[in-house]
Amino acid sequence: MLQLKSIGTPLVLALALFTLAGCEQAEKSAQQMLDQAAQTAKQAIDDTNKAAQQALSEAIGSEGRKPEEAAKKEDTQEI
Repeated sequence: MLQLKSIGTPLVLALALFTLAGCEQAEKSAQQMLDQAAQTAKQAIDDTNKAAQQALSEAIGSEGRKPEEAAKKEDTQEI
């Protein structure tokens, strides 16, 4: 009975260490997945922002050219 107790305590400690090591590994895996998800979300936001800025630039650019072209036409009509 004494031998069983002396083997049991280290066995319980070893199992506890393995459990903690497993938890740490699970935590690291979860952290990696969260980091990857955050990176993907950031990339999606950046892509959306870039597309929105390009669309706005094109919209403003095409409208900005119309008054310039109209002003040129007016100038040529005055001459």
